[in-house]
Amino acid sequence: MKRMKQLIIIVAACSLSMAAMAQQSKVFVKGGLNLANISKNNDGEVDDANTLASFHVGLMADLPVGQFFAIQPGLLFTGKGSKIQNGNSSDNNYYKATTNPLYVELPVNAVFKIPLETNSQLFVGAGPYAALGVGGKRKIEGKVLGVEYSRKDNIEFSNDDPTTFNEEEGAGLGVMRRFDFGLNATAGLILNKFLVQVNYGLGLTKLQSGADNGEDNKNKHRVLSLSVGIGL
Repeated sequence: MKRMKQLIIIVAACSLSMAAMAQQSKVFVKGGLNLANISKNNDGEVDDANTLASFHVGLMADLPVGQFFAIQPGLLFTGKGSKIQNGNSSDNNYYKATTNPLYVELPVNAVFKIPLETNSQLFVGAGPYAALGVGGKRKIEGKVLGVEYSRKDNIEFSNDDPTTFNEEEGAGLGVMRRFDFGLNATAGLILNKFLVQVNYGLGLTKLQSGADNGEDNKNKHRVLSLSVGIGL
C-alpha cells in the first residue's frame, strides 16, 4: 500500500509537471523577410551583391525544458537562392539571372532563455534544419547590343541522395538537389503573445546536381531571416 501511494504521488507530480509545461508552451504563426545568397567558394564565402530578397511563413513552437531552456521546432515555407548581375538595365549590354527555389523546411533549435518579466523572454540558440524543394523560378534577362531578351523557367529538383558526391543528375543552379540540410543560429524576443526573431541558416549540402562535383561543391545556401509572429 505504501508503494502504491508513492507511485500515485509520483504519477501525480509528473502529470502536474507536464500540465504546467503544456500551459507554458506556445505556438506562433510567423513570417518575414529572407535575405538569401549562395556561397561562391569552398570556404563558404558569399558575394553580398548577389543577395536576393525572399520570404518565409509558417509555424514555430516554443516548448520549455526547465526554466531556462526550450526546444523550438518549426514548419516553414521559405524562399532561398541568389542573383547574378553584370551591368545595369540601362546599358546596351546587360545580364541578370535570378534563382529563387522554394522549400518546405523543418528547423529544430535548442535555445537558452533569459526571463525579462512575466511571459517575456530573450532567447538565443542553434540547431539543425532539413528542407525539401517544392518549387521556384529561375529568371534570366538582359540585353545584347541594346536588344532585350528574357526567359523564365521552373526550377527542377533531382532526387539523388544529398549525402553523395558522385553520379548526380543534371547540372547547374537551374537543376538543384531536392533535399537541403544545414544549421541554424537564432536569437529573439518573446513578448507575451508576440515574437521577434532573427535567424541565420548555414547550408551544409551542395546544391547543384552534376558530375562536375569538384567545381559545384562550393554552392550552398546562406539565408538571413527576420521574423515577426503572434501566438495562437
